[in-house]
Amino acid sequence: MGTFFSDPGWLCLTVTALLGGTILCKLKTSPGQVGRKVVCLVGLWGGAYLISLSLFWGLVLFSLLYFVMYTYFSGQELLPVDQKAVLITGCDSGFGYGLARYLDELGFTVFAGVLDEQGSGAEELRRTCSKHLSVFQLNITNTQEIKEAYRKVKEKVQNKGLWAVINNAGVLGFPTDGELIPMTEYKRCMAVNFFGAVEVTKEFLPLLRKSKGRLVNISSMAGGVPMQKMAAYGSSKAALIMFSSILRQELSKWGVKVSVIQPGGFRTNISGTSRMWEKLERTVLDNLSPEVQEDYGQDYILSERSFLRLIKTSSDPDISPVLLDVRHAISAQSPFAFYAPGKLSYPWLCFASFSPTGIFDYLSRKIYTYSKKMPRVLSTSNWEDEAM
Repeated sequence: MGTFFSDPGWLCLTVTALLGGTILCKLKTSPGQVGRKVVCLVGLWGGAYLISLSLFWGLVLFSLLYFVMYTYFSGQELLPVDQKAVLITGCDSGFGYGLARYLDELGFTVFAGVLDEQGSGAEELRRTCSKHLSVFQLNITNTQEIKEAYRKVKEKVQNKGLWAVINNAGVLGFPTDGELIPMTEYKRCMAVNFFGAVEVTKEFLPLLRKSKGRLVNISSMAGGVPMQKMAAYGSSKAALIMFSSILRQELSKWGVKVSVIQPGGFRTNISGTSRMWEKLERTVLDNLSPEVQEDYGQDYILSERSFLRLIKTSSDPDISPVLLDVRHAISAQSPFAFYAPGKLSYPWLCFASFSPTGIFDYLSRKIYTYSKKMPRVLSTSNWEDEAM
């Protein structure tokens, strides 16, 4: 205590307060990055402690720390909107719908691609948003619609250019054991969540290269954290993350910046309706071999519907963290490569990346067990004896 509160100690506290205040002023225009402010302060206090131990070397190290952090965070100031043009896919509902309205309110020129231009989501956007928002048909699995969207956007932006592409459209598929998911669902998830985003990106990249703009891909926490029942969805989102990471390196020479958003559990319409789930359940049962049906049992397969209820009850209805992070990705001078909005998204991504596999699998089973129902064969008392 005596060492820290010596004259050098008070000096380091003063310097810490001044430098910390300066950096936080730089950070105030960077929405959605509150956690990084905490890291910033922890680093500054660590530097302060080092100064208290050795004034000269502490000041040298602390100055270096400040220089690195100031240089890094100075790039987080938001660029002026100036009616920059932004393309968003999947604006019928959920993140896409929210982003279209939010960016329109901020003054962006928004091109909102929808799966159904006559649907309620599209009509609501036309009714409530400004004249700077355009709604048009864009099924990202349809090559002709992608090319038509490119023609319309290019015609409207002309010399102003297209500043950002936000690949948001996605599907969940049918969440169940990977062995039970039909190949049609694996292909559908890849077609929308990965190949569709890739094709949209490839089509619009000439406009992004011209403007030295932004590419933002909405992936998922499930793309970085292995989650039971999510084999089709998680695999497609993991592919999108890798695609984005490679493009981030390749497009840097063109001045295009690439970011990935990995949201946690937010309440959107991606989980579908009860009628949709009934149809998917029938598809699963119709595509299983007699042997697999016998081993799992129909009761186990139909019990997966509890996952739908879990999604609706445990997910966060407030999608503003996603909106703020996307705004930062398209507006900051130096956007981050990865964003993880959601209460537990970032901790889970870190834990999945760095924890021993055995520990992760154990905790994952404990936390994500939403049904005690077991496959028919495993629930029989003599299964182990038969296996032996």
